[in-house]
Amino acid sequence: MNSSNNEIVDEVNAIIDEFGFFDDWEDKYAYLIDMGKKLEPMDEELKVEETKLRGCQSTVYFYSEKSNEGLVNFKAFSDAAIVQGLIALLLRVYNNRSSSEILSTPIEFISQIGLNEHLSVTRKNGLSSMVSAIKNAAKV
Repeated sequence: MNSSNNEIVDEVNAIIDEFGFFDDWEDKYAYLIDMGKKLEPMDEELKVEETKLRGCQSTVYFYSEKSNEGLVNFKAFSDAAIVQGLIALLLRVYNNRSSSEILSTPIEFISQIGLNEHLSVTRKNGLSSMVSAIKNAAKV
C-alpha cells in the first residue's frame, strides 16, 4: 500500500473514531450536519441540470474533474442538511485522490459508524447514487 492509500485509511479511521465519541444518534446527526455546513461551497455555474444527480430525493449537484496530476476532484451540493453532511463525509475520504485509490477504497466505513441503520431508504438510495458517481468518475 502506498502512502496516499495510508492517508485514506487514516481518514476513514479518523471518521470512525469521531463518530464513536457520540453516544446517541441525535449528536451524530448534528455532527454530520455541521460537517456539511463546513463543506466548500459549490460554484453556482456548476449547479446545472447536467450535474444534477439522479436517484436522490433531495436536490444534489455533483461535479468531478481530473487534475493534471491525475487526481479526481469533486464538488457537490445538496439542499438537504443531512445529505450535505453525507457529501462532506464522502469527500473527506474520496476527494483529491487517484482513480486507483478511489476504486480500491470500500465504503464500509458508512456501516462501521452505524449510518446504514440510521438512514431512511431514500437517503440510502441517494448515498448509493453518490458513491456510484464517485466510483464512476474515477473510472473515466
